[in-house]
Parts: sequence; structure tokens; C-alpha cells
Amino acid sequence: MVRPQWVPGEVDFAEARVTAFGRFVEQRHAVELPDYDALWQWSIEHSSEFWQAVWDWFEIRGGTDPGPALADATMPGAVWFPGARLNYAAHVFRNARSDRPALVHIDEDGRRRETNWAALHGQAAALAATLRECGVKAGDRVVGYLPNVPEAVVALIATAGIGAVWAACGQDYAAPAALDRLGQLEPKVLVTADGYQHNGRRHDRVAEVAWLREHMPGLEVTVLVARAAASGDRLLDPGLLTWEEATSGEHEFEPVPVPFDHPLWTVFSSGTTGLPKGIVHGHGGVLLEHLKALSLHLDIGHRDTFFWYTSPSWMMWNFLAAGLLVGATIICYDGAPSYPDVDRLWRIAADEHVTVFGTSPGYVLACIKAGVVPRREHDLSALRGVGVTGSTLPPTSSLWLGENAGERVQVMSITGGTDVVSAFIGSVRTVPVWPGELSVPCLGVAVDAFDAAGRPVRGEVGELVVTAPMPSMPVRFWNDPDGAGLREAYFSAYPGVWRHGDWISITERGSVEMHGRSDATLNRHGVRIGTADIYQVVEDLPEIVEALALGVERPDGGYWMPLFVVLADGVVLDGALRERIRSELRMRVSPRHVPDDILAAPGVPHTRTGKKLEVPIKRILQGADATATVERTALDVPELIDWYRDLG
Repeated sequence: MVRPQWVPGEVDFAEARVTAFGRFVEQRHAVELPDYDALWQWSIEHSSEFWQAVWDWFEIRGGTDPGPALADATMPGAVWFPGARLNYAAHVFRNARSDRPALVHIDEDGRRRETNWAALHGQAAALAATLRECGVKAGDRVVGYLPNVPEAVVALIATAGIGAVWAACGQDYAAPAALDRLGQLEPKVLVTADGYQHNGRRHDRVAEVAWLREHMPGLEVTVLVARAAASGDRLLDPGLLTWEEATSGEHEFEPVPVPFDHPLWTVFSSGTTGLPKGIVHGHGGVLLEHLKALSLHLDIGHRDTFFWYTSPSWMMWNFLAAGLLVGATIICYDGAPSYPDVDRLWRIAADEHVTVFGTSPGYVLACIKAGVVPRREHDLSALRGVGVTGSTLPPTSSLWLGENAGERVQVMSITGGTDVVSAFIGSVRTVPVWPGELSVPCLGVAVDAFDAAGRPVRGEVGELVVTAPMPSMPVRFWNDPDGAGLREAYFSAYPGVWRHGDWISITERGSVEMHGRSDATLNRHGVRIGTADIYQVVEDLPEIVEALALGVERPDGGYWMPLFVVLADGVVLDGALRERIRSELRMRVSPRHVPDDILAAPGVPHTRTGKKLEVPIKRILQGADATATVERTALDVPELIDWYRDLG
């Protein structure tokens, strides 16, 4: 039997916010909820009552008669709090304080800039006033082409405050790729910077900004965050404001009340196989879901410092910004995670006394291979939790975190998506952590695993589904007026049930194991297996930097299962290493997981949020046109596609 690597102590049970919330529910509804599992079960069996409890617990300001929490549970199209009038931005400053900063920005060169709550409020109020003066009204779009800087957070708050719709992407995207996303929204205002720094190199973006402005016909105003001397001189014209001009003066900040589902922001799918989908989320759904996730699951509050390595292109940036809703200080790092050293993020966590730090399995693996020992090399005494998401966290990496981040540090692996801008499955302070597993389904999330016939399965691999609505499910897709695209994306496999596209198995403990994307499933001799099981074994080998496993159906009915490996410096893929890989897979997983061929590759292409490009590479190997199959601007290293195309 698998032993937990972390077990909550008495202090955890006593201090956890989820404990207090559980008592609140018990008293209100005269029920007994002795543990987290009982609370979760109640939350999905009494969905309307649960979300009403969340609303009341966090004292949401939503008008005098918000109506029933869940007026219609039909998916898609659930109706939440139909009478509510609220605003996300109105809740940002409810926990403002003078003794701690709201936001700390750190750039790659180590320069540190604090923004206190009063300054954040003042800049948001001034920018909101400027937007109104420029004719921006509720429903109009304001977009950001920005690195992870405080100005991006200010722009989100100001935009939300006037009821306009926010969207952003990082400046690592080339201008055409940014236009593929932001241009769909026909924005009135562009908030941008003149460039960014990554891996010790400054990237000037003035030319890209000029190109974007030319290709956004409805654009009326550009607000420029100048990070280099005289950069604005190259863009001077009547339609440009400097950040200082746009945020000058003293103004009242009075967020306009909007309906529960009024669009707050649009986030984008990876866009690897076509134009990125614009996924619209509403004010009320995001507010409820983020308060629940941050406070009850990550246990973050007004004494915490919250740092997640991210960029405005990824939903985790929105999640990081939501730390302000619970009064936490958030850390915005603008740079490469491993520059100048692999342990850069750990150094930031130590210097800023971070209590909850979030990263990716890829970064953890890089630290393991580099021999980093964070708790020996840095003072991480303030740290109590490490969140991990983006892909599957192998058991070995989870154990490494437990041993090297701190004895009482909880590993908080989560899975969710841009689609709901939150988590389906994650952790909670009152439940143990088992290596390689996600501890619990999140409160209010009716997670299940279905077989192909739509029957629940336990202890075996099934489709990750959600059988009841969540308030942060998409309001709609952009440019999808009849909802056909949304229905096809999530509800076509099991009518009325959300299918997310991941393979999971639910253990007898109620924890969850991830097995990779279901659309990248390997079918070995009629048995479906997930790629994550292969990666956990192969990427644990010191000779291997990364791996890519594919299942390629052949026109003649055959099936080819290659494994591509990226080798560490100086390593040669010879017969002995191939046999070692096969042997490890055979012993640690099963003979079915042993590939037909093992091939050395120059790299593995990813989306810009770190997901391996399994399905598009599979299609290219099947003979599909690479240009039509993959949108190169959405990739981290586009030239890798050529190598796989030539192989096919």
C-alpha cells in the first residue's frame, strides 16, 4: 500500500480555513461533516446550498436580491445567481492593508519594486477614469501585450471595474500570434510595453507594437509602459498615452455592478491546431471559484505571500492575481525560471518569505537533474506549500519536493484548465498527500471517471468528467453565437456532462492519478494507456532530459508506438541505453508500455504554457500537412516541427 509523504498535523486541522468553513456549513444546515470527504460529498449533492454558503462565507457584495445560487443546473447553460449585480474589482480591495505590499515585482536582473495597496488602488482608479474618457464602456475590450509586470494587474482591475472585458498575452508571442488572440476581440484599447527580458537578453517589442496597432482597425488608444529610455519616441502619435499619463491624478474608484455572467475576461486555448479559442468567463463565477480555491484549498489569506511562476498568456496569471482577493501579497516575476541559475525561483521564494509557491513539473525535474537542494541552499522557513500544475507530477518528483523543499512543506499538485480558469482536483490542508497523486476533488466539483459507455469506474483509467455545473465554466466562446463550438468542445461525448479530455483513475482513498490527455491515448494491443505513465519512468533517468510518446495508427491497420527522447549533454543513445529504457518501463509500469522504437530527438515541442505537442506530432507522422496541423506561433521552439515532419 502506498504510504503518504505528508500528513496533516493537529495545527493544520485547527488552523485550516476549510475547517472553519466546514463548521459554518454544519451549523447552517444542521449536518455532520466529520472530514473533508464528507464536506465534498455534501458540496456536490447540495450544489446550490454549497455555492450559497461560499457566497455568504466570503460576504460577496452582489445586490439586495441575488436570487437562488443555482437557478438552472442544465449543462451547458447553467444559471447562477440571476439577480446578482456585482463586480470582481470591487472585491480586490476589501482586504487592503497598510503594513504589507499588495504586489512585489522582481525582474530578471533582481530589481525589486513594491506596490502598496494605496498605490494599486490609485493607479486602478486613474486608469479606469482614463479608459472612460477614451470612450470605453461596459462590454468593450481592453487588451494587454505585456510581460508579468504590475501594470498588467492594474490594467485588469481597472478594466473589470468599468465593466469592460480584459484579455492579455505575453510578449514572448510574436505580433501575428498576439493578433490571432487579441485581434479577435476587436479591442478599443491596447496596454503594452516596449519589451521584456528573458535569459539575460532584452527583447525590444516596439516594432511588434507598431505592427499590432496597424492590424487592429478598431483600436483607439494605446497605453505604453516604457521600460527602456526613449522607446516611446518611436511610437509617438495622438493615439498613444504613456503609462504615467494614463494613471495620473486622483480619482474615485467605483466599480460598476454587472450581472453574474457579465464577461470579466477572455482567455485563450493553446491555438496549436488552429485559431485560438477565446474562452469567456464571468465576474461572478470567477470571483466565487477563485475565493474558494485560494482560501479553502490553498489556504491563502491576508498574512500570506503568494508566488506562482507564470505569464499573462497562461490562466495561472489570472489565478495569481486573484491572490489579491484574499488579501495576500502576490509576487510577479518577469524573467526566465532558471536564469542565471536553475534555483532562481527558490531564491525568490526565500528572499520574499513566500508561503505558497507554484511552479511546473518541468521546473522541478530541471532542479532534480541539476542536483539542487532548495532547503539546504535557501531559507525556506516561511514556505508551507508548493503548488504544481501544467502537466503530470511524477511520484519521484513529488517525493523529491517533500524531501528537498522542507519537512513540513505540503506538495499541492492540481489539475484544471484554462477552460474553467481553476482546478477540478487538487489539495487541501486537512488531507494527506500521496506521491504522484492529487489528494482530493475540489469542493463543489462533481468529478468522476467515465468509461466509453458513460459508466463511472474506480481503480481503472477513465475520462475525467464533471457531472454538475461549476460557476466558472465558460459563459461562452468568443465568436460562437449559437454555442455550437462550446457544446462540441465539452459536451459531445456525454450529453449534459463535461468531458475535459484527460485520463484519470480514482483510487480507493478518493485521490486521483493523472494519465495524460485522452486525445493522446496509446492503444497497446487493445488496452488504453496514458502517456504520463511512460514519462514518469523515462524522464526519471539521468540520461534523459525529456520524452515524447506517441501512438500512430497506420493506413494498413498497423500501429506504431515510438518513444522520442531528448538526451542529456554527452549522452549517446546506444543499444545499452535503449535496453535500459525498455527494462525500466517493463518493470515499473508494464510490458504494454514498452515502445516499438526509441529515437533520439533534438527536442520536444510544447505549447507556450508547457504542454507537449502529442496529438499534432502524431498527425504529422501520419502524413498530415504540418502547416495546416500546427500553428507555429503558438509553440516554444517552432523549428522542431520541421524535424518531426522530415521524419514522417
